[in-house]
Amino acid sequence: MNALKKRGLHQYGKISIGSEVEYASPHRLIQMLMEGALEKVATAKGFMDRGETAKKGEHISWAISIIGGLQSSLDLDEGGEIAQNLDDLYSYIAKRLAEANMSNDIAALDEVMGLLLEIKGAWDVMPESIKKAPSQTKETAIAVEL
Repeated sequence: MNALKKRGLHQYGKISIGSEVEYASPHRLIQMLMEGALEKVATAKGFMDRGETAKKGEHISWAISIIGGLQSSLDLDEGGEIAQNLDDLYSYIAKRLAEANMSNDIAALDEVMGLLLEIKGAWDVMPESIKKAPSQTKETAIAVEL
């Protein structure tokens, strides 16, 4: 594929994602952040496998930033034990990503991907009634489902 086509596809992707973010519900935004973190970890794993240290580090750093965003969106006062557990889990995930980056540990990246897939799975199966419940925080809604 020539450079012009690649640039055009990249721009289209940016516009498409921007449009989705603009109109997404808070629930969908969390799913998108999870998807983004998973994609960055998977990409970092590929770069790690190929020995491309700088690109691996960039993608792990990006994944850590996404996890930080997810963590900062938690309402620890309203979310109770579930929010605290997610906060602890996000801290652990960020720590494991940093360790994986420093030691080129593919197993740590696999562990992080497994944890993220588990969390995302809970968001993916959340019933519509809970997604739209204004009086509950999302963390409480997950607890109701579990």
